[in-house]
Amino acid sequence: MKKYIFLFLVSPFFLAAQSLYNPQALYDQPGGLFDEDSIRVIDLEFDNQNYHNYLVNSWYYNPDVRIPATLTLNGTVYDSVGVRYKGFSSVSVNRIKNPFNIKLDYIIDGQDHNGVDKLKLSNVIQDPSFVREVLTYEIAANYLPSAKANYANVYVNDTLWGLYTNVQAVNKGFLNDHFGNKYNPFFKCNPENLDVTPGGENSNLSNAHGNDSLDYEPYYALKSNYGWEALYNLIDTLNNYSDSVEKILNVDRTLWMHALNYTLINFDSYIGYGQNYYLYKDKTGEFNPLLWDLNMSFGSFRLTDASSIYFSGFDIAQAQNMDPLLHHTQFSVSPRPLLRNLFLSERNRKMYLAHIRTIVNENFANQSYAVRGQNFQNLIDTSVQNDTNKFYSYADFIANLNSPVTLVTADCPGITQLMDARATYMNNYTGFSGEPTIANITVIPQNFVAGDDVWITADIADATEAILGYRFGDNMAFKTTAMFDDGNHNDGLANDGVFGGVILNSANVIDYYLYADNDSAGVFSPVRAAYEFYNIQSQLQVGDVVINEVMSNNVTSVTDASGKFEDWIELYNTTSSPISTSGLFLTDTLGIFQKWELPNQTIAGNGYAIIWADEDGSQGDMHANFKLSNLGEQLILTNTDSVLIDSVTYLPQADDIAFARSPNGSGSFIMQVPTFNSNNDFVNSITENKELIKVYPNPFSNIIQWDSFESVEVRDLLGKLIYADENTNLVQTSNWDSGVYFISLLDKNQTVKIIKIK
Repeated sequence: MKKYIFLFLVSPFFLAAQSLYNPQALYDQPGGLFDEDSIRVIDLEFDNQNYHNYLVNSWYYNPDVRIPATLTLNGTVYDSVGVRYKGFSSVSVNRIKNPFNIKLDYIIDGQDHNGVDKLKLSNVIQDPSFVREVLTYEIAANYLPSAKANYANVYVNDTLWGLYTNVQAVNKGFLNDHFGNKYNPFFKCNPENLDVTPGGENSNLSNAHGNDSLDYEPYYALKSNYGWEALYNLIDTLNNYSDSVEKILNVDRTLWMHALNYTLINFDSYIGYGQNYYLYKDKTGEFNPLLWDLNMSFGSFRLTDASSIYFSGFDIAQAQNMDPLLHHTQFSVSPRPLLRNLFLSERNRKMYLAHIRTIVNENFANQSYAVRGQNFQNLIDTSVQNDTNKFYSYADFIANLNSPVTLVTADCPGITQLMDARATYMNNYTGFSGEPTIANITVIPQNFVAGDDVWITADIADATEAILGYRFGDNMAFKTTAMFDDGNHNDGLANDGVFGGVILNSANVIDYYLYADNDSAGVFSPVRAAYEFYNIQSQLQVGDVVINEVMSNNVTSVTDASGKFEDWIELYNTTSSPISTSGLFLTDTLGIFQKWELPNQTIAGNGYAIIWADEDGSQGDMHANFKLSNLGEQLILTNTDSVLIDSVTYLPQADDIAFARSPNGSGSFIMQVPTFNSNNDFVNSITENKELIKVYPNPFSNIIQWDSFESVEVRDLLGKLIYADENTNLVQTSNWDSGVYFISLLDKNQTVKIIKIK
């Protein structure tokens, strides 16, 4: 076995560094499949020349059936993908340019394009500008989890069908990227048949259907293995116990969704006919609304049931001046509890208008949206000209960025025509301005360790109340606490304009934001909160997190989420406070201390985290880029400065035998039955009484013995009798399989765990 002598530089100073975190990094992938400044090339080859009729029949009668095809994506060939048409009004029997849903792993299990296993291609049927969908998704990505979108020239059997929008599927891969898991209750909220009559029930989260979750199946498509009970609980709470809704709904993201829909006049959504959104229940137990199908934003969809005034549709002037609190001031003729109940709270209304102000200021008041829209049109100009199946003329394409284009039922407003006027309207809207100012945010103490009380102070002018939102790590729910200007909260003197709030029993990583309001308006800091937030962290101290258990020969003991028996490493938080894995690195190679960076996950106080050592990051964040040797090697846990946090050299392991600390979290390593994601002492507490006779060697190979002659029984993990004899002190085991056994010394009333290795 290799032996290493090495030195680590250990720093005694742990400085809290503050930064602004924005999840935009999830979207910044130049040159990737969804790069907004590139046009993808997609070619579908069908062997069956009657593919169109098959696709139409599938779309009408059985959408689960797909037609096999060969996909070529930017020169890379994928065999046996599954293709179907997608959409509602965008599909036609007599139309060439229909939208596609392509599943890469339909026949070949595991086939994907850089982790993407599904393509959704929209035919741009409701947008003469070709800009609406891509531009809206780009804007939305700044404020809440959103799909990526760009353009693709699509060929079918070597014939150009036209320019499509290529939109990321909101599926398990998307959920894992944004929420750190993907198996919780997940719904697509689209009714099977859209009811546009007054009082029509769609996917509006009302409980008019009763208390049987099965009655909701026509309105919500379950995309997870379970979840109907959770959905009904959400619906029931929204409608009957709205004071408790924050426990099961991410209210801030809901306000952001409404803010985007109302600002961008996207009424083909929840606020129109209760459709075109998703709901996902995250690790915190909160449902998160997710935008979807944005091709009719910027006023292309012109219906709403918010009041009788607009039920028959609204014109461009009405869209420009649409009241952002319409569903509060003039209740919908159909229930809309996500709007109606949330806007009953004055604070929620002010937070909502603060979000709209941010969207307007960052995209429309500065004309950045118009510049971006023109950039998109310049990018796709030639492709639009070459698209002989487009639904509008090239002149319409050029005009509709700024001017209206006549559709079948109404004019499609020019995007700048609509939004310049709308920005002016919003800037003059009551409650839009007059907000407090937040400055000079300070963390006390700057040098903190996990478990300390941490104070946040700020200069807040013209405020009547202030709130501190905080959490301990990624994908956790934000909690809120009041901030005070009373001289008793590290805030200086009473009524001096300095507010202070405390975060009790902190963790090593803290995400936080501030909110303040007055009689006029509210404001966040940072303004994109809580999707964007401030981040402070102290360096972990040696021993705060330890390598607690290693399984390098996992044959049958436990599987990962994909059902594979992969090797794994268990980390244990030895402190009572939550700890983030941000800034930690794990390696099995001496000298390469930053071989694999752990994702930002939170380990609960005295809790565990599992890392799969399988070289397969496509399965999720907690899959390392190296494998374990069952012959033994060294594992090293460090921070960003290559400071040692923990290390262990594990020994050769038999099948399904772990190398684990005993006592849990602090002791020396021993061979034992694996205690995956749990306390190692569970096994040790039932196995060995060291005051009685000792069995040796343990682990053993071909023989075990003890000091005196005893009557013995040996059983395996399942309790099956393997060996029994009287008055012996030695057992030959050459024909036994490797693994864990229990030898009972009957005369001593003692059972000892024994482990056979190869």
